[in-house]
Amino acid sequence: MKKLTLAAMIIGGFAAQAQAQSNVTIYGLVDAGIVSERGGAAGNVTKVTSGIGGQSRLGFRGTEDLGNGLSAIFQLETGFKADDGTLDSTNTIFNRQAFVGLKSKEAGQLTIGRQYTPLYLAQSQVADPFGAGYAGTIKNLFPSAGANTRVSNALVYSTPTTGGFSADALYSLGEQQGSATAGRQFGLGLNYAQGPLNARLVYNNKNNDTAATLTTAAKQQDTGRNTMFAANYDFQVVKAFFAYGADKGVNSAVLPNSANPYNYTVAPKNSTDSNEVLVGAQVPVGSGSIMASYIRKNDKTAFNQDADQWALGYLYNLSKRTGAYIAYAKIKNKNGAGYTVGNNNEAGSGDKAFNLGIRHAF
Repeated sequence: MKKLTLAAMIIGGFAAQAQAQSNVTIYGLVDAGIVSERGGAAGNVTKVTSGIGGQSRLGFRGTEDLGNGLSAIFQLETGFKADDGTLDSTNTIFNRQAFVGLKSKEAGQLTIGRQYTPLYLAQSQVADPFGAGYAGTIKNLFPSAGANTRVSNALVYSTPTTGGFSADALYSLGEQQGSATAGRQFGLGLNYAQGPLNARLVYNNKNNDTAATLTTAAKQQDTGRNTMFAANYDFQVVKAFFAYGADKGVNSAVLPNSANPYNYTVAPKNSTDSNEVLVGAQVPVGSGSIMASYIRKNDKTAFNQDADQWALGYLYNLSKRTGAYIAYAKIKNKNGAGYTVGNNNEAGSGDKAFNLGIRHAF
């Protein structure tokens, strides 16, 4: 009888574990509008496009309570184009995010898969009054292309928040046969968010080698290194933004549009030594807010290909989940620089752009 009672308790324990509290959320964003680009060598263009303020997306997010403050988590997110219904990236399913991990109230969070870098999260969540979208996006002049935004094969650890402070660490395996460092990437972030102040100091390091460059006939490439400090402070009547970035090495600051958009005789160069400064603001007006920023790109190489961007926009909240927006930005390139005014999803084709659109979150 005692043996039967013990067996029943064990089976009951397994059943309770199997029925641990879990939930899955389906979420997304549909963003579409009209973009008018001016100043490119190929001519002006006006188009209906998707992902102007934020990329249109469909995602699945889930948690399972494992007990004792520990949870299993996952997130799968794909990008699509609302203007024609196609996937944002061909031959992929969850190109934006795809990870699984564990989260503890006391020990922090560890996730594995395709994820955002601390550098891009600081740019989009802290540094930019445009939230890395619209014509004024920080991505036009700050380095945000490719692996600076998100990386695959990544392990990310985030500490719990204590007194407003937290930290993030990312390590992405290069997975190059014969080398533990070729193609690898790591990033670090120190965060502070409490009251009206939000600040982050981040570092990103990308190894540009591949299996081919590590042969005896090839030369090992330089790493790309990015450091950025970003902060915003909410004064209630205005929210002020500031960011400073420093970039060194190969692929540390890749041009968003690498196709020589102004048809220069000598194509613009990717800077291997540069810095950027952003100052901006969000001002609550009516049921929305004005967004404004100025960005200065300082190329410290011999080419001295500097650029300045001015941007202004307005987001009107029709409801908690729906907004209409208008934005304009202009870039002044110097000494053959090739920077273009894009948006969240596109690199742009000229030195001026106008946006008008609507976005709905669900």
